[in-house]
Amino acid sequence: MIQGPEERATPIKDLGPALEALYCLYNKREYVSPDPLQFLYEYRDPKDQEIAGLVAASLAYGRVQQILKGVGKCLKILGKSPRDTLLGASKSTLSLMFQGFRYRFTRSWAITGLLLNARRLIGTYGSIGMALYKRTHSLGGSFLDGVSWLAEELSRDVESGFLLPDPAKGSACKRLFLYLRWMIRLDAVDPGCWREFFSPSVLLVPVDIHLFRIARALGLTQRRRADLKSAMEITERFRSLAPEDPARYDFVLTRFGINPDFKKKKPLETFFDRMNLPKIYENTLS
Repeated sequence: MIQGPEERATPIKDLGPALEALYCLYNKREYVSPDPLQFLYEYRDPKDQEIAGLVAASLAYGRVQQILKGVGKCLKILGKSPRDTLLGASKSTLSLMFQGFRYRFTRSWAITGLLLNARRLIGTYGSIGMALYKRTHSLGGSFLDGVSWLAEELSRDVESGFLLPDPAKGSACKRLFLYLRWMIRLDAVDPGCWREFFSPSVLLVPVDIHLFRIARALGLTQRRRADLKSAMEITERFRSLAPEDPARYDFVLTRFGINPDFKKKKPLETFFDRMNLPKIYENTLS
């Protein structure tokens, strides 16, 4: 729970231009590492990227260097084409391939179950993105309901809900919304594998503790917990700045928490000073 008057600053009028300046300066591939997103660049085919992204986002909990090791190990097992490997392996073969795999709370059966469910969706719909697209439209265009369905389908018959929590249960679902950001947005950082299916306007901001702290400091939410309601509230405030792309500033703001080298970059320090947020600047790098 995040509290404290220093984290409830009133947003200033030039928040939009300040964020846009950060975006123009730092929304570049050279600033991605260390980030599990970097693994997606190793694949050219969007259908490989959506599987690599699913793995990378699902395991994106814990310290970043450990995340990179866990994701790298998993993707090494899947080989040069995760899609071909997944579609070509039987259930027993896939289980043997991941035998002994472990990343923190995630055991081999959990990641295998997630991948088998992804394979089932690919077999039925052609891709995970198409599955979400068709389900969303069958629900009358309710994107969040479609996302909840996708989380349920990917967790079917296996206790892998920790990997991709269901938005219907009220959590912030940071890793799930992070995956969707990678898949739907297209710019210098996000590969946009599903850009033909969805507009970035449907996205919710992936809210982790670092972004939540910054959002409270900027006055984008007054809530005390980083849950789904917080994510929706923060998204709506960002939507007022970028209606067609509310997750636009997620990458540059999360650099504070993921890359300690950013404390050396004067424009970022200036941004925090302009917002009168020096304590937030320190805390996000702790």
